[in-house]
Amino acid sequence: MKRTVVRLIPFLSTHPYDALVDGPTELPLIESQRAERSDAARNRSAILCAAERMLRECGPDAITMDGLACEAGVGKGTLFRRFGDRAGLFHALLDETERRLQEGFIRGPAPLGPGVPPAERLIAFGHALLSLTDERGELLLAAQPVDSELRYRSSVYGAHRAHVVALLGEFELDDAEYLGEVMLAAISPGLVLHQLRSGRSLEQLEESWRQLVRRLVD
Repeated sequence: MKRTVVRLIPFLSTHPYDALVDGPTELPLIESQRAERSDAARNRSAILCAAERMLRECGPDAITMDGLACEAGVGKGTLFRRFGDRAGLFHALLDETERRLQEGFIRGPAPLGPGVPPAERLIAFGHALLSLTDERGELLLAAQPVDSELRYRSSVYGAHRAHVVALLGEFELDDAEYLGEVMLAAISPGLVLHQLRSGRSLEQLEESWRQLVRRLVD
């Protein structure tokens, strides 16, 4: 089996507690995975498609495991075995989006990816997260672990933190680790949704993020 080593925190698992990390790590990416059983793959696809329909129609708060099992035409036991709980289901719905985001800032085109100064990359990363929250903020909130400690140790937060801290580290700041956490707090889903609901536009938030980055690194 071929293994490629990159600096990356694991992508989203199907349950928020499956992968807890404390910081950047060397992750071997497995390039060929064992194929899913065809019936399991069909069930997973049916469940996720049904969940997306229910999200569009009534939002995440209205989704119950019983209702989703009925909508997807699968047994409730199948649903729980596959995703564990609602948070695990919501993580699975966000998985592909998060994979694209991480792929973008690791090796995608500039300014999100390499090839431009770190300040430009940091601005682009914040804009990407702001846009994602504008599109799927309710789902992002629903997928967060209730326990704040688990939230900060989740694989997704670890990936974002590692990226921001690495970019800030290029400016030789005194405490890039802490400042990275502060920067992420400024674009957390809960705060961004609050700002949007309070009447601020996405464009205003993007400009505020740009100013925050410039003031910090200049």
